[in-house]
Amino acid sequence: MYEEVQVLTHSSIRIAGNQIIYFDPFNVEGEPHDADIICVTHDHFDHYSPEDLAKVKNAATILVCPKTMKDALSNSGISEEFTELVAPGDEMEINGVRIQAVPAYNVGKQFHPQANQWVGYLVTMNNVIYYIAGDTDINEDVKKVRCDVALLPVGGTYTMTAEEAAKLAEIIHPKAAIPTHYGSVAGKAEDGQIFADMLKDKINVILKDVIDIRDLQIFVDLKRN
Repeated sequence: MYEEVQVLTHSSIRIAGNQIIYFDPFNVEGEPHDADIICVTHDHFDHYSPEDLAKVKNAATILVCPKTMKDALSNSGISEEFTELVAPGDEMEINGVRIQAVPAYNVGKQFHPQANQWVGYLVTMNNVIYYIAGDTDINEDVKKVRCDVALLPVGGTYTMTAEEAAKLAEIIHPKAAIPTHYGSVAGKAEDGQIFADMLKDKINVILKDVIDIRDLQIFVDLKRN
């Protein structure tokens, strides 16, 4: 088995393994209707987009959202039967995929307060642990994350800057890091390269593209015993 990772735009991420998982689908091209699982980090328009949920969901899609979004989900197009509500620290298994909700919040900014209990996700699929950080700053909770691949916001203003995200990457030290949340709604187009330059010779950084794990030497030894 292998997995393919795409940063579609901004914080819209697609990971295809034994399940197809979307995170915060936004400005999705076409109507693939191929999502087995959709994970939403919080209810800002560029992360929770009912229009884009409709493009990727199908009759069996399971939606995972923060519990504090419950009242906002009436227009999700996905029934309560297929919706899982989570708080930071919650863990579950869906179709063989392990999903853990991780706190995501700002420090010294008002955009993503800790009290909202919004989340990022740790997802284990095909023996690889992915960390999709959501909109967060460096804080004591995210410093505890351990993962193989970290997808981190780098655009600043609402989240970490590229420099701050690089600092977090050094703290949690994944095998590979992928910058998100820059170059469109927030951040500059060059923020991803700044992030990569700061981690040169330290952590393998992959910029926005389709990432096929079969082609990355860094993933050869990811499979756990």
